[in-house]
Amino acid sequence: MSMQAYPAGRTALLLIDPYNDFLAEEGKLWPLVAEVARHVHLHLRLEAVLSCIRQAGLPVFIVPHHRSEPDDFKGWDHPTPYQLGAARLQPFARGGWGGQWHPDFAPQPGDIIVSEHWGSSGFANTDLDYLLKQHRISHVILVGLIANTCVEATGRCAAELGYHVTLVRDATAAASAAAMHAAHEINAPTYAHAILTTEGLLDALTGRARS
Repeated sequence: MSMQAYPAGRTALLLIDPYNDFLAEEGKLWPLVAEVARHVHLHLRLEAVLSCIRQAGLPVFIVPHHRSEPDDFKGWDHPTPYQLGAARLQPFARGGWGGQWHPDFAPQPGDIIVSEHWGSSGFANTDLDYLLKQHRISHVILVGLIANTCVEATGRCAAELGYHVTLVRDATAAASAAAMHAAHEINAPTYAHAILTTEGLLDALTGRARS
């Protein structure tokens, strides 16, 4: 894997759900992912990926989950259990601290913020595909939260739409080691073109030879 696999002008990072509620220790969902996040050194990995991507001049697309409101899903025919749980917990509450960007991963000038997704896929009912095509993107690199829900669903949809998909296995987290294993070892090979560690991605983006 080399930079040739990630052509300039055609490659973008998709940073999924970089909210306080996921990434700050006081966040509502941090306890859900904390054990795995600490094990993989999630914050350090995300910082390293973002730094390298920006230095390479590749665009960053922020792919945010819907910010919760009290009457979400009222009158819906069939909200999922996942959505009903969110309605009770109100993660990423609109106007609240938890729905603000984590300061270490907030959008920078030039970053592109996608419209919010209601389920797991960053593509479903959003403008992500349209924005990627308008920027001539063909290769997407996925990081963020959670590995077996929003990251996986977004990656699957990307592959179905014809994008080259790279997952960075230690720049995400999940509620358990089993969920991470399922996301990367069982499910990802069915759709992802590359499944890399942060180190492997940085090697590819900087042209460093692997020993």
